Amino acid sequence: MKFNLILSLLLVQFAACAQHSSSNLEKSKTFKQMNGTNSKDQAHKTDTATFGAGCYWCTEAQFQLLKGVTRVESGFTGGHVDNPTYKEVCGGGTGHAEVCNIYYDPAVISFDELLAAFWTCHDPTTLNRQGNDVGTQYRSAIFYHNDEQKKKAEDYKKKLNDEKAWDRPVVTEIARFTKFYKAEDYHQNYFNENGEQPYCHFVIQPKVEKFRLVFKDKLK
Repeated sequence: MKFNLILSLLLVQFAACAQHSSSNLEKSKTFKQMNGTNSKDQAHKTDTATFGAGCYWCTEAQFQLLKGVTRVESGFTGGHVDNPTYKEVCGGGTGHAEVCNIYYDPAVISFDELLAAFWTCHDPTTLNRQGNDVGTQYRSAIFYHNDEQKKKAEDYKKKLNDEKAWDRPVVTEIARFTKFYKAEDYHQNYFNENGEQPYCHFVIQPKVEKFRLVFKDKLK
């Protein structure tokens, strides 16, 4: 019982650290531009965005909320080991990042809007770290699937740094998507199925609540 209390208090502290970021992102012109760029005139199809924003349990829980996002899968990319396990990636030796493949309908939500959500859902100024999650597997990263995604990611990153949307430079990696390895089944839909776990309650839940407030007009 005493251990559980201490663990809960520590998780509250870590969650607070993870949430803290001196950011003017939501007030910036670049954020408003991204968040207001829809794609209603595009043909009906499904596209994919691949983002690394720290722990993929957190990223998945947030992007699942958005209208136009049809499915989110947690997994790994950007490394040099085939078919890595979660344990191997956590060891830091595979080079992979924890990422989410976000499948979306561009007639409902644009890549620009997904980028706005990406920049909001984590702190992109901390190198290889999100809160208490430390290691290259937790790096901030955009793995682009085509030249248009690459250009938009690079252009917005530059604009955000030029506007000083954070008090530190954005360190998000922008790299070509190569191969995605889906994580084990118990990692999928993690927050929705494990909401009473301490990490979900104290770390993921505050992020989800903030995300809901920022994107209240874009929720399912």
